[in-house]
Amino acid sequence: MSNSMRATDEQPFRILVVEDEESLAEGISENLVIEGYHTEIAPDGIRAMERVRKGEWDLILLDVMLPGIDGFTICENARKEGIQTPILFLTAKGGVGDRIRGLEAGGDDYLSKPFALKELLLRVAAILRRKSWYSTPVAAEGLESEAAKSTIEFGGNFFDFKTYKGTAWDGSEQQLTHKEALILKCLSDRLGEIVSREEILEQVWGYEIFPSTRTIDNFIVRLRKRFEREPESPRHFHTQRGVGYRFTTDEDIVAPAPRTPNPS
Repeated sequence: MSNSMRATDEQPFRILVVEDEESLAEGISENLVIEGYHTEIAPDGIRAMERVRKGEWDLILLDVMLPGIDGFTICENARKEGIQTPILFLTAKGGVGDRIRGLEAGGDDYLSKPFALKELLLRVAAILRRKSWYSTPVAAEGLESEAAKSTIEFGGNFFDFKTYKGTAWDGSEQQLTHKEALILKCLSDRLGEIVSREEILEQVWGYEIFPSTRTIDNFIVRLRKRFEREPESPRHFHTQRGVGYRFTTDEDIVAPAPRTPNPS
């Protein structure tokens, strides 16, 4: 199967190109079509927001400096509305502060202009591979039905990977961010195994050099606050000091050894 096809229905991946510079937008679109993708162009922020809301996109290539609504705001609005389509920012604003703002807004990657076409195509392919991996069934034990394979239950918690929504042990509703859901998927796919911080970065962010491994720790803290009864004494998201993390659905409990009766 071609890398430009969805694993679920073998239809071309749909990519929305949001760019107000007409020649650049058309050039990007034409090269993506050559690679086998389906594309559409939105030339300004207002039309981009409309298409983001209405379309079923696999990826959005989003310029930051747009007429009408800027790219950061479009991304923030999409995430607030529960739209978790991957977003790759394409912009001349390539400073560290801009990169951080884009990722904090909910972006998945950041490519500064001018960029090489080959690098753009590699990053597009990498993001879509992660999207396809995320859509694969959960690799946990005891899952028989197709519906169950997109969900996970642990310690009174429930999470649906398709909707990014779940319910914690105390009944509170939990709406995970795209990255939180990806990290949970990464850990649950290797249930009971130690997963290094570097492996999580590679699986969730790809080859992007930002963020640091410390960012992973912060995401784990957030997942513990959402799903652990006692975040300071976790039963599911375990730290392997100096290495990474291990996820379990129920912590192994070792029964105490029986007492030896006193001789009479």
